[in-house]
Amino acid sequence: MVQDLKKLYPQARATKSGAVTAEIPDAQKVDGETIPRRNVKAKDGLLLTPKEGISTLYDILRYSAATYGNAKAVGSRKILDTHDETKKIKKMVDGKQQEVDKKWTYFELSPYKYSSFVEFEKLALSLGSAIKKSGFNPQDRVHLFAATSSQWLGMAHGAMSQSLAIVTAYDTLGEQGLKHSMLQTKAKILFTDPHLLGKLVNPFKEAKDVQLVVYSTTNAVKPGDVEKLTKEYPDLKVLSFDEFLKLGEENPAEPIPPKADDLACIMYTSGSTGTPKGVLIKHSNVVAAIAGVDVIVGQYIGPGDAFLTYLPAAHILEFVFENACLYWGGTMGYGTIRTLSDTSVRKCKGDIRELKPTILVGVPQVWETVKKGIVSKVEAGGAVTKNLFWGALAAKGFLLGSGLPGSGILDAVVFNKVKDATGGKLRICMNGGGPISKETQRFISLAITPMISGYGLTETTAMGALMDPLYWTDSALGEIPASVEAKLVDFADAGYFSTNNPPQGEVWIRGGGVTSGYLDLEEETKEAFTDDGWFKTGDIGEFDSKGQLRIVDRKKNLIKTLAGEYIALEKLESIYRSAPIVQNICVYAADDKMKPIAIIVPQEPALKKLASENGVDGDSLEELCHNDKVNSAVLKQLQSAGTRGGLASFEIIEGVVLADEEWTPQNGLTTAAQKLNRKGILNQYKKEVEKAYSSS
Repeated sequence: MVQDLKKLYPQARATKSGAVTAEIPDAQKVDGETIPRRNVKAKDGLLLTPKEGISTLYDILRYSAATYGNAKAVGSRKILDTHDETKKIKKMVDGKQQEVDKKWTYFELSPYKYSSFVEFEKLALSLGSAIKKSGFNPQDRVHLFAATSSQWLGMAHGAMSQSLAIVTAYDTLGEQGLKHSMLQTKAKILFTDPHLLGKLVNPFKEAKDVQLVVYSTTNAVKPGDVEKLTKEYPDLKVLSFDEFLKLGEENPAEPIPPKADDLACIMYTSGSTGTPKGVLIKHSNVVAAIAGVDVIVGQYIGPGDAFLTYLPAAHILEFVFENACLYWGGTMGYGTIRTLSDTSVRKCKGDIRELKPTILVGVPQVWETVKKGIVSKVEAGGAVTKNLFWGALAAKGFLLGSGLPGSGILDAVVFNKVKDATGGKLRICMNGGGPISKETQRFISLAITPMISGYGLTETTAMGALMDPLYWTDSALGEIPASVEAKLVDFADAGYFSTNNPPQGEVWIRGGGVTSGYLDLEEETKEAFTDDGWFKTGDIGEFDSKGQLRIVDRKKNLIKTLAGEYIALEKLESIYRSAPIVQNICVYAADDKMKPIAIIVPQEPALKKLASENGVDGDSLEELCHNDKVNSAVLKQLQSAGTRGGLASFEIIEGVVLADEEWTPQNGLTTAAQKLNRKGILNQYKKEVEKAYSSS
């Protein structure tokens, strides 16, 4: 009997053997470089389309409707009500502790309501008709400045059905960044969310190309917001998504299909290191990306799978993932970071338990939160519960690692209750967007379901590496997708050479996923892209014995300390993040100091527990974050995590700063893709950083 891989529940072990990548046949060796490698299934030629006849995202839309018909394509939830809860918290004001009120808002949501693939295609084509009726033409641009939703994806496909390109910007982008993207792209239509309408007034003073604003109907519009915008700009047309859709339904127009080499998207990077850059992505790039990952995971995914889509669609990982879901025929259920779990909603289930996804993609911050939520429940369950859980976790790891039977019994007795927190149906989860600690990947893989890894950049349309679930490992990212090839180039400054064992160097990528550069940034494009098509990622990598890619460092996050040693900030963060106390972390290494320090946002329950164990009273996060005894205890816990993670002595932090507020895109300390704004964090905690160094 042949096993149906699309219903496979893999385990956290490799059941396939053999190499996954190979050197290009007959390629010439160049000094200072490895011979380029490709996926073994594309050794003799890159695969640039997933199926004959599919060369654009418009083709993906038509193919999905023709193939999957009335199956569920996209699902959304409506906000039924909001619940405000006020709690007393202790806050330090001018050096004195005071009790103040703090308000939390929780959402009450409806169940998911679904549209079929045929209905989604009809919606997208109607939106395209509305674009044409409104007087816009091929090569005009539609700016998407909104949170992830089915309406976002519908507007994108509507635009592309008439050969318009889309422009994406994070919904958390400030007015300056938004103005920059509108001026640079000369977009004529802007799609946004109701609560962002107020942010348009100032940018529109200079960005005069926008003639039409369409706002989503996922949330209610605030009274007066539309009127304020139209009063300021009488010539600007402002319509709700429903009104715009109706316009298209009443004025159907023939699609104008794009060509493979047409521009599909100008995607702005998250801007964590300066002004966001607009990456020029063609239809052929996205289609090649889908083809590349389909070779690795497409055999395991198909109709009947449910995907929770909640990461920013303005991020390349989510954008490619959602369009791949259309191709695979799975059901996408839209959610938000704020409503994922039951604890963040009222009178309903969180998005994960409501949807019961089979495939879940997340970033390190999400997985750390999931892990710490499980651990806190286990720790609160008493000695028997704790011993049973941790004993079962160790036993399952041993059985899988040894190839012995019995892990299924442990799942039934211990881990199925844990799996219920994520809906109980997860088959595969994937980490992307940044490095995750080996400890957390292993924990999720044993307690819930195997976590595979992915790696890529906006400039490579998310192509770099992806793990086959049956080649599972916690020591590499995975194999090269079949649409690109990769090589390692010497980075002598830090001792990374192609002649090392294993070979190491900066990862360069070439192929179908590699984009054509940055909008209006000729110098930056020349610096990052070579004349013969290679993109220089800035990441330092190596290949393991199976040809799977590991990322070991990042050039711009390599800091040379006073000890003369290079410190890789992201590597250190992934290891220290495994400490129970850490909710988020930014490692900083001054070039005139011997060792780094860490700035952390602590997990409040873990911080209170640690304070209690060290005889410190206090129930206020602010109060505990400024307590020297608590700081010392946190430092010891982090140093222990570093030692367990195999860090060298010069990588062990010598001081810690405890942040008393969460880092969010709203306060500018992370990007919308949950990446650290290092400069912003260091500016915010400059005095505390100086104190941490001076007292160490």
